[in-house]
Amino acid sequence: MRALIIEDDQTIADFVARGLRESGFAVDRMPDGEAGLAAALQQPYDVAIVDLMLPKREGLSVIDELRRRGKSIPVLILSARRSVDDRVRGLQAGGDDYLTKPFAFSELLARVQALVRRASRTPEQTVLTAGDLSLDLLTRKVTRAGVSIDLRPREFALLEYLLRNAGRVVSKTMILSHVWEYNFDPQTNIVDVLVSRLRDKIDRPFETKLLHTVRGVGYVIR
Repeated sequence: MRALIIEDDQTIADFVARGLRESGFAVDRMPDGEAGLAAALQQPYDVAIVDLMLPKREGLSVIDELRRRGKSIPVLILSARRSVDDRVRGLQAGGDDYLTKPFAFSELLARVQALVRRASRTPEQTVLTAGDLSLDLLTRKVTRAGVSIDLRPREFALLEYLLRNAGRVVSKTMILSHVWEYNFDPQTNIVDVLVSRLRDKIDRPFETKLLHTVRGVGYVIR
């Protein structure tokens, strides 16, 4: 999953970005409203976290412009403004949820995950499976045939993305977009290297192979 943070307070942006990355998100950060709007219009994001008081362009204006252009990306508003009127204005501008500062990261994460689930119209699924392979989103534990598998954060994020698209081939570009927060050259072998590491852990020790390469297209778990 890929998140966009539009926040000019570097301390808050660092705090949120670090927590989201540790929770398996790819994260892009923008320090002002103009840069944030441009990123949201150009790149596919699963969720955006937007401060209201931003330089160059206010958060409400960013959200309003996204909605005017038909962008349905879920938006969580962050703001020090606590009044009911401020919350109402934020939601009326097109925000999907409103969280006041200061906040606990656990609450922010729960709200972000709820927005992503609502946008994808998927049930509150906490365990993803394929055959005897299981990934628990809450405990972040991965097992296959009852054997615990230790994955690094990027490997976990890749497996989660593949399992969410089980049975469907995903391209290298799609993986780059959802697992990394930067725009790498699609010709790079960084995806192949990560897939190889993941395959060594979830497939190689087992007789039945789940992770398959579709030449010239991408990868699929089935």
